[in-house]
Amino acid sequence: MKIIYSFNKTGFEADYWQREIAAASGERYRFIPFNHGDYLDSNLYVRAQQLDDLYFNRRPELLRMYADLERLIRDGRVDALIVDNCFPYHPDWLRSLPAYKVLRSSDGPICAYDRDFAYVHAYDHVLYHSPAYSRDMGMEEKLRYVGAKHADFWPLGLFDAAFDTKETEQTLFGRKRDIDVIFIGAQHVGKMPFLAKVKKALGSRCRIYGLTTFKRNVYFNLRYGFPCWVQKVPADHYVPLYQRAKIGFNLHNRGKYSVGNFRLFELPANGVMQISDGEDYLDRYFEVGKELSSYRDVGELIEKITYYINHNEERLEVARAGYRRVLNDYRISHLLQSAGQMIERGTASRSAAS
Repeated sequence: MKIIYSFNKTGFEADYWQREIAAASGERYRFIPFNHGDYLDSNLYVRAQQLDDLYFNRRPELLRMYADLERLIRDGRVDALIVDNCFPYHPDWLRSLPAYKVLRSSDGPICAYDRDFAYVHAYDHVLYHSPAYSRDMGMEEKLRYVGAKHADFWPLGLFDAAFDTKETEQTLFGRKRDIDVIFIGAQHVGKMPFLAKVKKALGSRCRIYGLTTFKRNVYFNLRYGFPCWVQKVPADHYVPLYQRAKIGFNLHNRGKYSVGNFRLFELPANGVMQISDGEDYLDRYFEVGKELSSYRDVGELIEKITYYINHNEERLEVARAGYRRVLNDYRISHLLQSAGQMIERGTASRSAAS
């Protein structure tokens, strides 16, 4: 089975997505990367209405993307198309596309009405990265409610570029780690009060890095009493920083309702003991208490960080278990093979029903 994986990335991330998606191919499934980010800035269609405007106005770059993808599907005799994250394909154009169409939902409820739900009807299959959605229902139930024909839980995972594949467990955990606590992530306004409380409680023991701007840093410090200046770091600097850290905490924009980011897998892969929000949904990914620890509020997080800093052997035991679980179950090569199986079952079900 031939499967195109369409995504939008630039620079360092584009290189390893291209490389690792292709390398995940095997005898049964061949994966063909297609970076739709090369054609048009995704900010121009980050919302469904924006894409509809581009399509109505026949934006040349959009039409060139569509023509190239059609040619790749036709000439390569492709069976299925997976589309990830910012979706550039208008439903009216997808309607006649001769391939099994799979929407890969990866941003969760904070973007779902802008990016996901408007497109569900145009796809044969939805792969969602988190079982959580809201207080009212889980993501699978929500997808069925908005008309998904077929839906499967397919978590995000670990790219080889997000850890050092040359390290063994012995060498990784033999490293001297001079950072007690680390957080690397986008400096979202909604996360700022939480991050400020953690930083003020832990002081220099906690290092915060991320995707930020000068203006956001100014706002963060003026609004929350000068907790710290967040240092911007490029994606290819994450691994060396993680390898210096003992504990990493995870934080999602809507807490447990948006659990399942890439950080969930990257922390343990680099030997970092993880403490994450996510509550009841975390056990869909890891064994809570053994492979990672959880927290429900900032006070509990600070208590657990303090505990594990002072109990090194227990910290190492959790970190090692998380490391083994990620490498066994969550590498992208493994996950893409499981996606191939889901798609194969989906196409078989569609054929049987028709």
